[in-house]
Amino acid sequence: MSSMDSSPHLIRIGDLGRMTGKSVRAIHLYEELGLLQPATRSSGGFRLYEASAAERVRWIDLLHGLGFSLQEMRELLQSWWGAGLGAQAMHRLRDLFEKKLADTRETVRKHQQLERELVEGLAYLETCRVCATPSARVDGCAGCTQDHGMKDEPALVAGIVSAPDRSRRGRS
Repeated sequence: MSSMDSSPHLIRIGDLGRMTGKSVRAIHLYEELGLLQPATRSSGGFRLYEASAAERVRWIDLLHGLGFSLQEMRELLQSWWGAGLGAQAMHRLRDLFEKKLADTRETVRKHQQLERELVEGLAYLETCRVCATPSARVDGCAGCTQDHGMKDEPALVAGIVSAPDRSRRGRS
C-alpha cells in the first residue's frame, strides 16, 4: 500500500491476536457472537481488520474483567442497537452498569473477608515456627496448647487441624 493510498491499513487475524494477546480462536469466537467483525477478506480468504478492532478486543477484555460473560456482551450490544432511542439505550446501559457495580462491590466485600481470614490464619501459623514440640506428629497440632495470641483458631486453620471423622477411615 503506498503512502498516497487513502484506504485504511488493514491487519490480519494473527496480527490482531498478537496485538491483543488473544488467540485466533478467541477472535473467531468474538466474531461468531457478533462482538467483532472483520472489515473484509483478502483475495486469499484471510480476515482483515481495521486497526480499531484492537480497541474493540480491549473493550471485550475490560467488560470481561468487570464480570461480563461473552453472552452478556452480546446482549448488551443487541440491546443498545435495538433500543431505537438514545435515551432508552442509555437507561438500559445505566441499569446494567449499576447492577455490575453492586455485584463488583459484593465481590470486593467477599475478597476483603477472605483477606482477613488469610491474615488471621497466617498470624496464627507464624507462632507455629516456635513450636515447643516441632517433631510431634500432626495429630498433636489438633490438640495444640501453645499460646497463639488469639482466643480461637482462625476458621481456615480450624478446618485443617480439626480431627476428621475417623469412623469412615479404612472403609472402601
